[in-house]
Amino acid sequence: MALAFRTEDGLVADDYYKRGLAINQVLRRDDRARELDLRAVVNFSGARVRVVLRDGKEAPAELRIRLIHPTRRGQDQSVTLHAMARGVYEGRSARVNNEARRLVLEDTGSTWRLTGIWNGREEAASLEAAR
Repeated sequence: MALAFRTEDGLVADDYYKRGLAINQVLRRDDRARELDLRAVVNFSGARVRVVLRDGKEAPAELRIRLIHPTRRGQDQSVTLHAMARGVYEGRSARVNNEARRLVLEDTGSTWRLTGIWNGREEAASLEAAR
C-alpha cells in the first residue's frame, strides 16, 4: 500500500536566485528604519491589531503588517493599518489560533521595515529594525 501527497512546500522557494538578488533592497529598508530610529509595539486583542510607532520622524497615513507563519505560507496574513492618532494605527486580522508568527511592519511605500516575533499567546510584541 502506498500513499502519495502533492502539496506546496512553504519552505522552498522556486525563485531563490531572484530572492537572493533582492536581499540588498531588504537590507536598505532595515537601514532606513534604524536611521529613522523607529520602534513599535503591536497589541493583539481578538481580531484587532493596534500598533504604536515610537520615536519615528515619520508618521504615514497607513502601515502594513504581515503575520508570517513559520512553515505554512498559506496561513500568512497581511493587514493594512490606518492612522487613528499620531503614531497609533489599527486594523483587523483573521484569528491566528495562538500560533507563533514572524511580524513585519512596513510603510506602504516599502522604504523601511521593522521585524519581530509574536508567540501567539501574549497580547503584545515589540518590533525593531533588523541588525
